[in-house]
Amino acid sequence: MSHPLAGALRQGLLELSLSLDEAAQAQLLAYMDLIAKWTKVYNLTAVRDAQEMLTHHLLDSLAAVAPLRRELAKLSKPEVPLSVPLQATGAALSVAHPRYRLLDVGAGAGLPGVVIAITCPDVSVTCVDTVAKKAAFVQQVAASLRLPNLRGLHARVETVVDPFDVVCSRAFASLVDFTTWSTSALAPHGVWLAMKGKHPEAEIQALPPSVKVFHVEPLTVPGLDAERCIVWMRG
Repeated sequence: MSHPLAGALRQGLLELSLSLDEAAQAQLLAYMDLIAKWTKVYNLTAVRDAQEMLTHHLLDSLAAVAPLRRELAKLSKPEVPLSVPLQATGAALSVAHPRYRLLDVGAGAGLPGVVIAITCPDVSVTCVDTVAKKAAFVQQVAASLRLPNLRGLHARVETVVDPFDVVCSRAFASLVDFTTWSTSALAPHGVWLAMKGKHPEAEIQALPPSVKVFHVEPLTVPGLDAERCIVWMRG
């Protein structure tokens, strides 16, 4: 039986000029259903309406996929082994390493990290959050949707010291706090991806000289009448 929002997701993907196969679309909708199910008990998100969740969470995160793919293609990075240990708070996890590594900071229910893991199988995604139940939810999503390139990590981002090609956040903190807290996780060749609402001019002006904004990219989210942008930065 078809998912009631399958048509709306397909239309949104068309408007984003994003091509995804049926399997990936089914995973996205299954992920949204898991958020709805867990939110009844764990309050993962304030958004409860399914249509609103599709627009405000799924399509909002999907709007960053094409820009992310573009920037990944530009990265000049060293060769890496097939398996890379991830260290945080004294523990080590073995993370399957496709081609790129992305850290989603303050991931919450896994937005945009889970969406990136589904749509970009060549990206190994780690979603870090200080709330244990949110990291556990991401782990559950990885198991339920059979996503070997997705991990949930319960830790403070300041304790993550392994290098990531992209360190991203969505509605997480000010640009200063985001870059300061996550600087030890950014590879020398890496970039920061901060998803924001309106162009955060004051936050950009507050950044230290060591952080360079190289692009502020406006995003258009289908069905969402609100300003969105990505602030791209390098260390």
